Amino acid sequence: MEEFNHYSVLLQETINELHIKPNGIYCDGTLGGGGHSFQIASRLEAGRLIGFDQDRDAIAAATKRLEPVSDRVTIVKSNYENMVAKVHELGYDGVDGIVLDLGVSSYQLDDKERGFSYMQEDAPLDMRMDQESGMTAADILNTYPQEELIRILREYGEEKFAVNIAKNICSAREKEPFATAGQLNEVVRTSIPKKAQLTGGHPSKRTYQALRIELNRELAVLEDSLNGMIDLLNDGGRICIITFHSLEDRIVKNVFKKAEDPCTCPKNFPVCVCGNKSKGKVITRKPILPSEEELEVNSRSKSAKLRVFERSV
Repeated sequence: MEEFNHYSVLLQETINELHIKPNGIYCDGTLGGGGHSFQIASRLEAGRLIGFDQDRDAIAAATKRLEPVSDRVTIVKSNYENMVAKVHELGYDGVDGIVLDLGVSSYQLDDKERGFSYMQEDAPLDMRMDQESGMTAADILNTYPQEELIRILREYGEEKFAVNIAKNICSAREKEPFATAGQLNEVVRTSIPKKAQLTGGHPSKRTYQALRIELNRELAVLEDSLNGMIDLLNDGGRICIITFHSLEDRIVKNVFKKAEDPCTCPKNFPVCVCGNKSKGKVITRKPILPSEEELEVNSRSKSAKLRVFERSV
């Protein structure tokens, strides 16, 4: 196993927005290498940081990173979709802050065996966040019907040439099952017109994003978990979410907006009669973006956006 490295994007901005209390309870739903968690736990006295991750390599790295503050830390091997239940199991009714850094870690991208990157042609098509789960990206490519492949490429990859790519995937797998990044890259290259490949980065970028999101249920988990996490916050507690593409950001923006203003009454009603109560307020009308200094240090942070919501009970 390579060393688990993950540059914590928008680190200082996130810590500032959390308004950390020394005796507060905080959750890091995407523990990664422990960068955000270390900064939170370092500011705690009688408080506790509960870190979640489903990647065993991340947990091993974070455990080591958090050794100096281990008396204030509980690590749970689980997807953050189980956060509410796990926090209650640990005996807490609510928490004072939650962080989600939804990016794929630098380690996951750079470790060839994890199969997240299109840059290494002989890499296996794995892409599992949880290495103990069954299905891989190769399984999706080798078994999904053409229409399902079109759907995920369009919805999760926002890929204009989804029909071409899906059709060519189905033709290619009849001759030889997909096993490596090189095989998939070749199909994508032949499916996208040469002129269209001149802009927008690597031609496989959108296809890999779509496969990763489908395999790890990333958007479904985010959408299904957000309201429960907001409800888990104590009065004045904040949830800080860092997204890396428009699909995630749209979900966070819409859920936060609805949590602030859940009224379903027609606009011309003089008073609200639907009974839906606001859960708090959106702190970031516009997302917080990385500074020029951060972009110079870590080019992968260029698409990052931080949104913040504050609970009021």
